[in-house]
Amino acid sequence: MSTISGNSPLDGLYWQKEEVEVSDGSNGMLTQEDFFALLTQELAQQDPTKPVDNNEMISQMTAFSTTDGVAQLNEKFSNFATSMTSSQALQASSLVGRSVLVDDNVFGMAEGEEIKGKIVTDQAASNVSIYVENTAGEIVQTVPVGKVDAGSVTFTWDGQTSDGEPAPEGAYRFRVAGLVDGQASELQTMTYRKVDSVTLAGAGGNIILNLNGGSSMALTDVAEVAEG
Repeated sequence: MSTISGNSPLDGLYWQKEEVEVSDGSNGMLTQEDFFALLTQELAQQDPTKPVDNNEMISQMTAFSTTDGVAQLNEKFSNFATSMTSSQALQASSLVGRSVLVDDNVFGMAEGEEIKGKIVTDQAASNVSIYVENTAGEIVQTVPVGKVDAGSVTFTWDGQTSDGEPAPEGAYRFRVAGLVDGQASELQTMTYRKVDSVTLAGAGGNIILNLNGGSSMALTDVAEVAEG
């Protein structure tokens, strides 16, 4: 404490350094020590003619133990979730340069590159054809497949147009159509995309894979991982 002196209207006044409380990290939560301190006070202040009921005391102690156990369990789950996130991030980083199968029929392609895809259907289909279209909706190549059984079928586009020339670099999409129970239908198409980079903390904390062609996909949306 310091005193201000001299010929001043402030003579006799003093200032005192404020003490800043340091948080103990408990965030105001009752600990086991707090519980027993309260219990001691409760016993000290009780009416001698009306002692604490044993069942009530056991109930209080059980409730506290349960609350304390839940708090510890939440902390362990939080640590486990952090560990899982770190593990997923490490796993995702190893995908850079590899191909992943995603539920998307639009892709970017470099000139002369081959693109793999997969037809997925829960029913057999006939007269199936794969149409490769550019961004203008023009068909640059048609690949007849024929009959497809229920399940999945992998295919590869050689990157060439119907004239046998390499298709120019750009964005394309696969459209697969055929007959299901005699009705014209479009079939689900998935594509294999190369992973260019990984964003470890995307929207909502998700791990995001940045794919070739400029699009992105959450790690949880990957259906399959392939070499190269």
